[in-house]
Amino acid sequence: MSGEQGLPPETPRIGRLRRFRPRSRPRFEGLSFNRLIPNILTMLGLCAGLVAIRAAIEDRFALAAALIVVAAVIDGLDGRLARLLKATSRFGAEFDSLADFLSFGVAPAMVLYLWSMHTVGPLGFVPCLLFAVCSALRLARFNASLDIGPAPKPAYAYNFFTGVPAPAGAGCALFPLFGALAFSEWGWLNTGAAIRHPILVGTVLVVVGVLMVSTLPTWSFKNFRVPRFMVLPLLLGVGLYVALLVAEPWAALAAGGLIYLGMLPFSMRSYIRLKQDAESDSTAEAPATP
Repeated sequence: MSGEQGLPPETPRIGRLRRFRPRSRPRFEGLSFNRLIPNILTMLGLCAGLVAIRAAIEDRFALAAALIVVAAVIDGLDGRLARLLKATSRFGAEFDSLADFLSFGVAPAMVLYLWSMHTVGPLGFVPCLLFAVCSALRLARFNASLDIGPAPKPAYAYNFFTGVPAPAGAGCALFPLFGALAFSEWGWLNTGAAIRHPILVGTVLVVVGVLMVSTLPTWSFKNFRVPRFMVLPLLLGVGLYVALLVAEPWAALAAGGLIYLGMLPFSMRSYIRLKQDAESDSTAEAPATP
């Protein structure tokens, strides 16, 4: 009896169960990190555009051009990632538009002004200003469509943008800089200096700015269908372009701008053909009036 009195009392069964019960995690209110990833990418693209302006001020134009290209790559990823993660929001759309205006409107204009257009005095800033204003007008038109809702349009029209998109416009506007950098690496200094002439650079800025605010239908490539007989040539062409991009990045970027501008007439022809086919089909399906 004396030994039994020294033993600790038996722990109740309920107490043992409570001891081994898993603790619940505290729940915090707010957005998950996955929903913030697209906005973080947009912020990185905005920072790339800002750093590109600083690099141009420091006469590091190759770095400035590369940073604008990086911003364009990021812009192509954040929207698709937002739709994939179901993280689309009005805040993200507005933030993306502001980042696009700086990275693809202000940054290319400032880079080209400091690279070439400043040599002709105050008038050299006019094409740069026009390009930035056209970029702002295009993005404002897009934001206005968010408020009033997308206008109903036929199915074929969803494969086209209205005007040249801002990232593509920035790439086309930087064509003289890409070309001059490529020719400088090849030792063709006279050709590089000719491409750097303010008349050529100013003309490119004005033409691309007008294309951005125009109603020209341009391929969006989101729902673009490739015919079966064109799949292999397309893959070979993409592979060759990637190889050129690795070996001669400036030449590949300059060629990409020319290829895109050369595709615009074919894009408009495709839009007109699809529109005529849709109108002819609707006419054929309409009931005859007595």
